[in-house]
Amino acid sequence: MAMIGLGAAVFDLDGTLIDTEPRNRVMWSRLFDAHRVPYDETLITSFAGRRGIEALADHVHLFPGRTVEELFEQAVSYESLPGMPDVAPVPGAVDLVRSLADAGVPLAVVTSGQRPYAERLLDMLGIRGLLDLVVTAGDVVTGKPHPEGYLAAARDLDVPPQEAVGFEDAPAGVAAVKAAGMTCVGVVTTQPVGALAKADHVVADFMEVHVVPGPALRVLRTVTS
Repeated sequence: MAMIGLGAAVFDLDGTLIDTEPRNRVMWSRLFDAHRVPYDETLITSFAGRRGIEALADHVHLFPGRTVEELFEQAVSYESLPGMPDVAPVPGAVDLVRSLADAGVPLAVVTSGQRPYAERLLDMLGIRGLLDLVVTAGDVVTGKPHPEGYLAAARDLDVPPQEAVGFEDAPAGVAAVKAAGMTCVGVVTTQPVGALAKADHVVADFMEVHVVPGPALRVLRTVTS
């Protein structure tokens, strides 16, 4: 068990508050399939936690004659197709956000998604009104693993980064939280434990994290393997 003091809580969205990764993996896989570009699970996994535009830019050379913008638009178009995996809240996520809000903890989301997409998911979770701030892909110059989004959240919440706790599910996000100087709690929803090794604490889901007077967080059980 661990106790973590906090002046603010900052959450990633995809894979952290809501499990969209199965759908995102299918979306990216369909894009590569549509262009008959070979890929493997390692490549698809590398998209997790990053802005789609930036992740695609690393591989645009595999799509001769196509721009990153065209490819991104095509990938996003698959999101609403029949047969795509459902999305669901990560266990305990909504209750944790509500408990933090009840305790008066400043709250933000820092996501690699675009604002309309993020707002839709947050409304689906029923927590948009509890958040003080949402930082999206369009609000930063450089996405995760760069810390810009998390530093912007700390600045706008008026909380020193070292007093904030960031929650992430992917290596790029963990790197961004740590580079911002925040305490990081990794959530094992989309990645193996080893991929989150640089987080300060790693939990299976938010059922293992409770808000206690202080306010502070009590981590009941960490995942080590």
